[in-house]
Amino acid sequence: MRTNLLPILCAATLPLAAADIPQSAIRNPQSPNIVILIADDLGYGDIGCYGANPARIPTPNLDRLAAKGLRFTRAYAPSATCTPSRYSLLTGEYAWRQPPKKVAILDGDAPLALDPARPSLASFLRDAGYTTALVGKWHLGIGDGSRAIDFNGNDIAPGPLEIGFDSAYFIPATVDRVPCVFIEGHHVAQLDPADPVKVSYSKRIPGADPLGYEHPELLKYPADRQHGETIVNGISRIGYMSGGQAARWVDENIADNLTKRATDFIAASAKSGKPFFLYYGTHDPHVPHMPAPRFRGKSDAGIRGDAIVQLDWIAGQVADAIEKAGVADNTLFIITSDNGPVLFDGYFDGSVEANGDHQPAGGLRGWKYLRYEGGVRVPLITIWPGRIAPGGTSDALLSLMDLFPSAAAILQRPYPAGAGRDGMDVSDTLLGKTKTSPRASIVVDGIGGVVALRDGDWKYIPQNDNTSAGIGSGADPRDKRFADARVPDDLLFNLADDPAETTNLAARYPEKLEELRAKLAEIRKAPAP
Repeated sequence: MRTNLLPILCAATLPLAAADIPQSAIRNPQSPNIVILIADDLGYGDIGCYGANPARIPTPNLDRLAAKGLRFTRAYAPSATCTPSRYSLLTGEYAWRQPPKKVAILDGDAPLALDPARPSLASFLRDAGYTTALVGKWHLGIGDGSRAIDFNGNDIAPGPLEIGFDSAYFIPATVDRVPCVFIEGHHVAQLDPADPVKVSYSKRIPGADPLGYEHPELLKYPADRQHGETIVNGISRIGYMSGGQAARWVDENIADNLTKRATDFIAASAKSGKPFFLYYGTHDPHVPHMPAPRFRGKSDAGIRGDAIVQLDWIAGQVADAIEKAGVADNTLFIITSDNGPVLFDGYFDGSVEANGDHQPAGGLRGWKYLRYEGGVRVPLITIWPGRIAPGGTSDALLSLMDLFPSAAAILQRPYPAGAGRDGMDVSDTLLGKTKTSPRASIVVDGIGGVVALRDGDWKYIPQNDNTSAGIGSGADPRDKRFADARVPDDLLFNLADDPAETTNLAARYPEKLEELRAKLAEIRKAPAP
């Protein structure tokens, strides 16, 4: 198997920050604005500066941003699925320390996975004087679980506002799940009270919209049975929904809508004189793939490739907004992904057939859902003009879970008591002050609740039957997402020699296998000190 793991030269850098920086933007450099752009299902090899062929999937904005900052080759999402990774990023804690149902892949009416009484990255920065905003994908639950969510009032809570965001305009879960509406603060945006929203994941709603598995003739493209329920905008979703017609999103407009919200927040916050924190969770390139018409056909990798081109546009718009606001020199901009890629994830949209020789995981083994490198190793780019040298590459080991304690170190503020203790301060690594990392090991998890350990160059994946990894399996014989989830025997890989995890060394190095098995058990027993 060919691997795309070598550094790739990126395009020219962005223009320098405007000379007429407003006085309100000149502050203590220890309180930089922080912008996190977290893509959804973007793979390690999906963009040009990580090895993708720009003739097939052009990503000029992401490439020039990488050339302007620091590109990491050993950055990890804490999980191969979305909700746990986002939980860990915001809390500094492994999601598997919480009950599995709390931080599994959540539906759109699931209770809040975070504890509002505990510190989060958002609440920490808010308490440090930052204006904080969430835009885009949330997928961490809403409500306290004591009652069903009423999507028709002004009390959709607790949610993002209760864990530290001053404002929130968000997708409740994933775009392939109901309700297909944006929530603004504590209410559904643009909801007509005369057309109330009803949502269920357990039973059909009387009078609800047509279902995809019953009316395939209404679909823009077919779906498996799991994704074959309520049809919204010609795409069937997971779950049942009725009402809320005026509030429903149009998939082709989601990127424009969210990006305007994000860039408007940057512009307004820069004028205020207060430092700001923006957490922008994009929908792209998660399913259902339905980019704006102007991006259709812009890649040579089908509709998923076009969605990545749209993501590249989003990154460029955010970067341009930071520049135009005159705050680039005082803004730490972080671009990453919540887990690895997947070509088929419930919709038969031609992504598999159009992929050709593109390697979404960059030659690494596995995909989203799986603990192999392709499921958890993600792109990570940091940009901070004047503080991070341009054009660098780092192979230092780090996790998205480290962003919270690292932000505390950059601000020179104590990491709060009660916050997650699995993350580490890797601030010098993120800023390129050192090529090494204090992190020597990381635990990653995936579908079925089974964890794996990377320790130095070694990777240990325990034997497991993983019978719970049957999400969607059996719905269609073409669904290969979970074929590699079950691990009949312990796996041991040396990633320095075998980054694609092709050769199991467990029988050859039994002492190393036992060492890592014991180390993983110890980490799972108690949080890091």
